[in-house]
Amino acid sequence: MSNQFEAPRGALLVGSVPLADAAEVFQTAAGILGDRLRRIPDGETGVRSNWIGWQNDVLARVPQLEVIPPNPDDYVPAPKFRLRAGVDPSEIRFDNLGYADAARESYATFTQLKAAGTIPAHVRFQVSLPTPLASVAAYVQPESQAAVEPAYEARLLAEVDEILAAIPHDELAIQWDVAVEVGILEQAFPSAFDNPLEAIVERLVRIGDYIPADVELGYHLCYGDAGHRHFKQPEDTRLLTDLANRIVAGVQRPITWLHLPVPVDRSDDAYFAPLRDLRLDPETELYLGLVHDTDGVEGTRRRIEAARRVVPTFGVATECGLGRRPPESIPALLRLHAEVSEPVVSVV
Repeated sequence: MSNQFEAPRGALLVGSVPLADAAEVFQTAAGILGDRLRRIPDGETGVRSNWIGWQNDVLARVPQLEVIPPNPDDYVPAPKFRLRAGVDPSEIRFDNLGYADAARESYATFTQLKAAGTIPAHVRFQVSLPTPLASVAAYVQPESQAAVEPAYEARLLAEVDEILAAIPHDELAIQWDVAVEVGILEQAFPSAFDNPLEAIVERLVRIGDYIPADVELGYHLCYGDAGHRHFKQPEDTRLLTDLANRIVAGVQRPITWLHLPVPVDRSDDAYFAPLRDLRLDPETELYLGLVHDTDGVEGTRRRIEAARRVVPTFGVATECGLGRRPPESIPALLRLHAEVSEPVVSVV
């Protein structure tokens, strides 16, 4: 490690923050990281705290589906669903998924705190959403996914429309959470696709282009955090780099930011080397999820210096959301972000 440490600029909160409610998330994050953040999520608190886990109940309300018991050997054991015999897939409809309701409620709190000066004026409201494929691939048996996915995607994009109608576009940032797709590409999860890479990229491009150009757009690529373990330990950043390049090449509107994970034990050149081939547009912010409270400032700075040998400009983040951490650990973890990064603006 060099004697002179050069801090990255800015920080990203991926999504979940296990505090009491959106107000506490906004107040805590803004108080510690206000000058480091360009956008701030509501923490996905309450029923949303386990990422897509609450969508299992949504699937259970669809009469055309039947439940089968969880497989205890799955990465996240949970009940699964399949199409009932003899039903017409075109009849599948999803009711309220809850994402638009949560965004509207949290944005009301966001605007109050911003008006009061608690949230800095430059910060946007971040809505982190699972991809339409995520809940379907996670909770529907492969042989039934093609029947279920179109209806689920239609409902989720309808809720995106509600979010776009309710929140001023110059205040809004939308992030697509790409974890299940990475698991499929790493062959950690079963796939219903003949060509998984082609099918996944087509979907990620389509939902990226669905977001209007005056709304910020981000992608969070992820290896999972269930039980504080990945569904597979990445060998290096090759798959992430290739997937990101395909998204960037396909999406026709600007991509505002991209987030890539960095495991705690990877400060070696081999992990970061494929990032030399990353082809981001000049306006796209790169965030590396290399902040780990396990080894604190020293370990995080070691990973930062290793990354900088390949990609000189990036901001910092954790690998995944913080939802599975003890709430009392969050302020110290946010302070760690601040200690290893530089502000993006001057906040008085």
